[in-house]
Order: sequence, then C-alpha cells, then structure tokens
Amino acid sequence: MADGRYGPRLSHDDLSRALLARQHLDAPREASVLDEVRHLVGLQSQVPSSPYPALWSRLAAFAPDDLGSLLTDREIVRVGALRGTVHLVAADDALGLTALVRPTLAAYLRAKNQHGAALADVDLDALEEVARDLLDEPLTSVELGRRLAERWPDVDPKHLAYGARCLLPLVQVPPRGLWGANGPGTTTTWTTAQAWLGRSDPVHDAVAHDTDPAAVLAARVGLVRRYLAAFGPASVADAQRWAGLTRLKAAFDVLRPELVTFTGPDDKELLDLPDAPRPPGDVPVPVVLAGDFDNLVLSHDDRTRVLGDVPVKSVVSVNGQVAATVLVDGRVAGAWTARPTTPSAPSRATTGATPPDEAADDVVHVEVRPLRGPAGDAAGRGTGARGLGDTDVRRSPADRLREPGVRDAVVARAEDWVRCAWPGARASVVVHD
Repeated sequence: MADGRYGPRLSHDDLSRALLARQHLDAPREASVLDEVRHLVGLQSQVPSSPYPALWSRLAAFAPDDLGSLLTDREIVRVGALRGTVHLVAADDALGLTALVRPTLAAYLRAKNQHGAALADVDLDALEEVARDLLDEPLTSVELGRRLAERWPDVDPKHLAYGARCLLPLVQVPPRGLWGANGPGTTTTWTTAQAWLGRSDPVHDAVAHDTDPAAVLAARVGLVRRYLAAFGPASVADAQRWAGLTRLKAAFDVLRPELVTFTGPDDKELLDLPDAPRPPGDVPVPVVLAGDFDNLVLSHDDRTRVLGDVPVKSVVSVNGQVAATVLVDGRVAGAWTARPTTPSAPSRATTGATPPDEAADDVVHVEVRPLRGPAGDAAGRGTGARGLGDTDVRRSPADRLREPGVRDAVVARAEDWVRCAWPGARASVVVHD
C-alpha cells in the first residue's frame, strides 16, 4: 500500500471493502436487531418498510416480527433525526440524535422558504411549548395543525405542524412502521420522544437548544466516532453529508489524536478508527441486495466507493426516492424491486408492505435491472492496487449480472428475501440484461 500525502493510499476497492465490513454486508452478523440498529446509528425510515430489507441483508437471522416487537415495546423508535429525515433508532439514542439536528431544523424555520415565510411572526419558543403540551398524546399532523391554529389562527395549520416537527423530537407511533401495516389506523401519528419513552435529559435539551457549547461539542465527537465505526474511513465532508450537519471539523480535531489517516483515491484526507476493519481491496465479497433508502448509498459525500461510475441520479431520483440496489464485487450493479400480487399490495415498486398472511400461495415478482455508468460496458472506477481513478480491465458490475454464477447468487438472495418477508409466497425473479 503506497503512501500518499496523508498516509497509506486507499483505492476505491479498499474503501468499498471497508464499508461492506462496517455495514456487516460482507458476512451476515450474528447479532440482535437492537444491537445492529445501535451499530448503524440509524436506518432511514421515511418509507416505513425500508428498514426491514436493510436488517435482513445484514443479520444472519431476521424476521419482520423481530423489529416489530421492538417498536411496540418502545425499545426502537422512528423519529426525525439524521438529515432531518425519519430514521429508525434505538430508544436510548433518540433524544441525543434529535438534539444534534434540532438547531439546523430550527434555523430552517427562519430561512427564506415557504415555512419560514409562513412562520415569520410566530414565536418559535411558544410554538415549541404549546406543541409539546398538545403532543403528550399522539396526534396526526392534521390534528396537530388544527389545534395549533387555535393559538395562531392566521397561520396555515400545515406550517404550524411542520414547525412543531422541526422543534420537537417527535416519534411516529405504531402501528405505523410495523411490517405489513396499512389501511385504517396506520395514518402517521406523532408524540414527543419524552412522552413515548418516559424519559428526558437536561444535557440533550441543552444540545437541542444550543445553550451549552461544551455539551454540543461532546455530542458531536460521539456522533463522529460512531459514524467512523459504521462508515469509515471517511472525510469531514462525508460525515457532514451523512449527518446533515455542518462544522464537524471541530469534532474530528478533538478525535484526531486517536485516529489514523489515509490518502483517498482523490488525494483527500480520510480518517478512521485505528482498530476498525479495513480488508484489502481484492478480498472477495458476496452479492448484496440492499433495501431502498439504505444509508449504504447515502452516507458519503464521495459515493464512488459504492456507486463506482453509476450516476447518483440513477439511484436517487429528483424527488428524493432511493432505489433498492444490487451490489456485485462491492459496487452497485443494478436496482431491484419486489411486487406482491395480492390485491392489497401497493401500486408502486417497493421492497414490500403487504402482510405476510395475505401473501400465502401468491407470487412476489422480483425484477433486477442493470445500472451502468456513462461509459456503458466499460468497467468501474479505479480499482485494485492502482486506485487512482483510472479504468480497470475488469467487466463492470452491471455486465457481471450476466454471468451465470452472479445471476444465480442474485436469484438466491431475492428468493431468501421473499421467504423472509412473505412466508409461503413463491418468488418469481427476473434479472434483465
């Protein structure tokens, strides 16, 4: 491993292998759902079904009820956290993660946007206080907005409800988020994390309101350490992209004496925990089926370690939808969807939200479509020992989907997901050329 400006040089393949190892996608992990959620810090969950394939792809043993029981027992919650989006997090992380992002969300309410304009004459401290009292009991966004409008009748209720969601750590209560939950009773319903979990913390409150600089820095240092454990090696910009925060350099600087540094493929500095796994870039890795909205493809400013030459827009749509992806040799090779044939199945392509008992004796159609970079059949971005961004002679991940062994592995993983998600259903898997 040749040295660069900041230390040993890591290739794109080195970074890919490290990420798969940290994400437990190189080999199934023998761990509980709760332990895995804690390790990953959070799993994006704006689509309630998304964490289910994410956990299935990482754990040696997983069933949807394993997560569902933790949600109903309040050991895991769905709450607005990283990047201001709904994430599935361990209950003991909920207050700390929401506290870190609250200052950014509160600032957004005073910026030049539709919500800022609507709330310009609203005292945000008063809005927070009134909403907190109302949300001691679960309310839908419509109900919350309507009741807040009794205090601020000249403001559109939807903006008041949005403001409350930015200012308070709000949990989406079950049955929302349970596997297969749909229909009456599953409307998004909110309550505060404090009310749902029966706990509060003055330190987290100080971080949330940015009143204790030392506490804020300590919380950010802890967040960066956990990010590196699950997503490193990484740059400051990578961590900021994942968290949706700015000015994380100060936290990296606090940690720097205990970190190791590397030179990335683009000659930028990457930092990491010294004992974290960093397998060589030529270590074989299995085919991976990652779920939609998986943080695997959302957690770095430089996403080439996962996407290779595949454009971001091929995976993340203009309206923010994130495709479920197939990884071959550690890189995105395609996108996949699963469509149950039951009448209650959602119309859009999804990794699934149909109750398992309704899927019995039915077929789940799984489709895999290749994703290629602008070079078409050319191989992915710089790999192997060179790792300098030059083109490799190997076939691209998308083209490798045509190989019988790779195709068989994709089909086997898809069939396993169907067995997990829809017991009794038959998988019909099509891998397109």
